[in-house]
Amino acid sequence: MRNSVQTWQLQTAKNKFSELVANAMAGPAQLVTRNGRPAVYVISADKYSRISGKNRNSLKKLLLSKPHRDLEITVDRRSDSGRKIVL
Repeated sequence: MRNSVQTWQLQTAKNKFSELVANAMAGPAQLVTRNGRPAVYVISADKYSRISGKNRNSLKKLLLSKPHRDLEITVDRRSDSGRKIVL
């Protein structure tokens, strides 16, 4: 894994897109330039999720949205007093 950002010219990035994606998934973001200027960064989906916070607090948000408020749940349980222990 490399520690520095690799820079790709747009035409090279097009021709070697699979390599660009593999590098982005394995290491740091990949910078694509157009006309010599930075245009876009390519990063892995995992890194994007961590950076954007898409997965953060998803269970908390779900529970707070109260999707269960209209559900009626009946739980049938046997009355079990446990096992008998002889002392």
